[in-house]
Amino acid sequence: CFHVLSDICLVYLSFCLLVHREAEGFKEQGNAFYIKKDYAEAFNYYTKAIDMCPKNASYYGNRAATLMMLYRYREALEDSQQAVRLDNDFMKGHLREGKCHLSLGNAMAASRCFQRVLELEPDNSPAQQEVTLATLVQIKWRKVVFCMDRALEAAAACHRFKILKAECLALLGRYPEAQSVASDILRMDSTNADALYVRGLCLYYEDCIDKAVQFFVQALRMAPDHDKARLAFRNAKALKAKKEEGNKAFKEGHFEAAYELYSEALTIDPNNIKTNAKLYCNRATVGSKLKKLEQAVEDCTRAIKLDETYIKAYLRRAQCYMDMEQYEEAVRDYEKVYQTEKTKEHKHLLKHAQLELKKSKRKDYYKVLGVNKNATEDEIKKAYRKRALLHHPDRHSGATPELQKEEEKKFKEVGEAFSVLSDPKKKSRYDSGQDLEDDGMNMGDFDANNIFKAFFGGPAGFSFEASGPGNFFFQFG
Repeated sequence: CFHVLSDICLVYLSFCLLVHREAEGFKEQGNAFYIKKDYAEAFNYYTKAIDMCPKNASYYGNRAATLMMLYRYREALEDSQQAVRLDNDFMKGHLREGKCHLSLGNAMAASRCFQRVLELEPDNSPAQQEVTLATLVQIKWRKVVFCMDRALEAAAACHRFKILKAECLALLGRYPEAQSVASDILRMDSTNADALYVRGLCLYYEDCIDKAVQFFVQALRMAPDHDKARLAFRNAKALKAKKEEGNKAFKEGHFEAAYELYSEALTIDPNNIKTNAKLYCNRATVGSKLKKLEQAVEDCTRAIKLDETYIKAYLRRAQCYMDMEQYEEAVRDYEKVYQTEKTKEHKHLLKHAQLELKKSKRKDYYKVLGVNKNATEDEIKKAYRKRALLHHPDRHSGATPELQKEEEKKFKEVGEAFSVLSDPKKKSRYDSGQDLEDDGMNMGDFDANNIFKAFFGGPAGFSFEASGPGNFFFQFG
């Protein structure tokens, strides 16, 4: 059976290599036609390469470049988006997606693509230039809105002017205003496909995906060839489905699967800021369950970068910081939350984080003794015995003055720790974060030898004796 399986594996690997080699051949032929500016033939060969290897990002990227040369920007956009879904670090894919968005008038989406290029390659001059162009386009849109307002003063019932204004407002991210204009049109003409599309687009970018899909369906019913509505509908359906798959996997406790599904959902439409902020926060929740706390913090930070008002992301990040014992960062996030929403729960979380921060800045007596916070009385005594004997000054009488000083310091800390953790009252105050000085215990004047003598029964009950150079044994009376 083993030999048969090995043979099958070898045959499969050989087949995969053959397929890859043939796909690369098609790609090279496509490149040759692209150089000759025979873009139709280049498109055909890149398509053959994709058919052979549909998971190769560069093939989609090359075909997107060809489609752009053929002025088929919507198809090029789909290919460039698929390329970066397959490889989020594919710089050329992000650059081409941005150029397609810009050519189609979506400067906000274009800017985000170019910013991603600059994250991957900060000195990329084409991306820097494109960012400037995208900014100029947004300025022009604001001018269009201004001009349409002036035009509508004279032509108040012109739906074409209103649609142009509504779409510009949507592309500027001013969704409530855009929705208002589109709704006005739909009250007068419920079959206006452009108004239905704009209404759906606003809902889509405000994370109301179910309602958005309904509007896109209506728009396509009124105008089956409405390319913008078709593309938006496809993205909305894919995003909704993948997010729901992730939610289902999470509820069923399949955290690894949920993590992957949320990751896949994040590649569908990088321009849907609100939905992606929630996806990052969802993935952070899964990451915390998987003990991927640093990744969870990064995801929360990404969510906050997309939506600075997203309270849930601050709370999730703060909890991760608490789990990582990074209390200063946790306090900062809880303060932000409490400033925004002054609820009893948020106040309690902030006070708890502040208490843990205060506790973290003092000596950790549990760590000094090498026990956990649930250690029993016997475990604390055993730990003290071990550490006290290890660091007792007499044991290190032959060491260098520097080492003797260090061991004396550790011996004193061990005594302090035992004095506190062996006393139920002091231990309770210490665990609750209260100051021990309130109990009259001045650690600056603490004498560790008194604790040592009391524990081991006084000088007559214990002594160190040398058994050779650098070696000691302990003698009890």
